[in-house]
Amino acid sequence: MIHLDREGDVFVLRFDAGENRFGPELLDALDTALEEVEKTDGPKALVTTGTGKFYSNGLDLDHMMSRGVEPGVYLARVLDQLARVLVFPCATVAAVNGHAFGAGAQIAVAHDHRLMRADRGFFCMPEIDMQSPLHPGMTALLMARIPTPAVQELIVTGTRYGGTLAAGKGIVDGALAEDELLAAAVTHAGGLASKAHPAMGELKRGMYGPVLAALAEPLGDLGRR
Repeated sequence: MIHLDREGDVFVLRFDAGENRFGPELLDALDTALEEVEKTDGPKALVTTGTGKFYSNGLDLDHMMSRGVEPGVYLARVLDQLARVLVFPCATVAAVNGHAFGAGAQIAVAHDHRLMRADRGFFCMPEIDMQSPLHPGMTALLMARIPTPAVQELIVTGTRYGGTLAAGKGIVDGALAEDELLAAAVTHAGGLASKAHPAMGELKRGMYGPVLAALAEPLGDLGRR
């Protein structure tokens, strides 16, 4: 479901669960992997990527609407993961190998840096077409990490951006060929591995305090069926 490998000082976390939707099992595996990285001493950095044509297709809507599941509890857990990645105490790079939709796009945005495959996959916030609101924390995260005109277009048009267009809009930091993407992400992350320290997490908390507060806001109607 999630594979965690290490290349020198860089941990490579690979989502490997089909569409990589954030169901409870994937969230459990993500928790475990992030804890392992966090407890490792010394220089380190984190790269995340997916498999096949998906980075992550976001929320597991089938799970969220299942009998006995509290949507608010589930959504709060996803928001917690966004906050955790945003202030992770080492450099983080998302190697977006394929589709990144909704919460999958959001978790990529929470990384310090984002690289995307140029020739395959779309980056999209589809809520406008789903007629679904965004949690204020998700909006705040986008506003803090992406140029405002691109955020407006992402949210109100639901445009699907390929890697090259996403890079041109500042949604990602670069678009590369498939055979270059992961290596470039690892190289970039490795150059920042010496900066890993609890202070990095605290510095990020200082930078993103308003986003963290927004991510922690009550879900209200978003948490109800």
